[in-house]
Amino acid sequence: MKKNYITFLLVLSSLFITSCGGGSSKQEANATGFSVIENQIKDKFGKEAYYTDLSITYNESIGNIVSVTVTDNPELLQMAQWNQTQDNWNQTSDVTIEIPEGTKATDFMFQLNEKINLKKLGELVEQSKAQLTKEKSIENPKLHIAAVKYPDTGEVSKAEYVVMLQPENGGTTFSFSYTLAGELTNMDY
Repeated sequence: MKKNYITFLLVLSSLFITSCGGGSSKQEANATGFSVIENQIKDKFGKEAYYTDLSITYNESIGNIVSVTVTDNPELLQMAQWNQTQDNWNQTSDVTIEIPEGTKATDFMFQLNEKINLKKLGELVEQSKAQLTKEKSIENPKLHIAAVKYPDTGEVSKAEYVVMLQPENGGTTFSFSYTLAGELTNMDY
């Protein structure tokens, strides 16, 4: 009887941990939550993967949706678009890219590292929420979209973090754009 009870407790504990788990869909829109999402992206695609697009969209009913355009071999000029919804990854399409002669594919892509990372993006979401609450008296703004916007020209200096927030009950979207260093460059109310 005691053995069955212990087995039951272990199974129950495992279910509890799994249900409360650290999946991307349930992560908070902050530095800690986005760091977890970054680690899950790296677990899926590798630490050396290259990206042209990366966004996190919040949906009230299903949580975070992570979207990436990614490759692990840039010189093949082949990428794949993936979405993670409810913690399941699905490839949505294949992408063939073209680059100007005399350039490398990596000139038009970024990697998740110290220079571009989701922890910084999460910090900027928190900062944007605080600013929106202070300036517009909007309590509890919610994440709509947070993204790394990388220019088609490959000019790293023009890469930016974009944060879009909405009031708790929906409505107007408030957009914030930041340099990679975290300096606010544009607010659009």
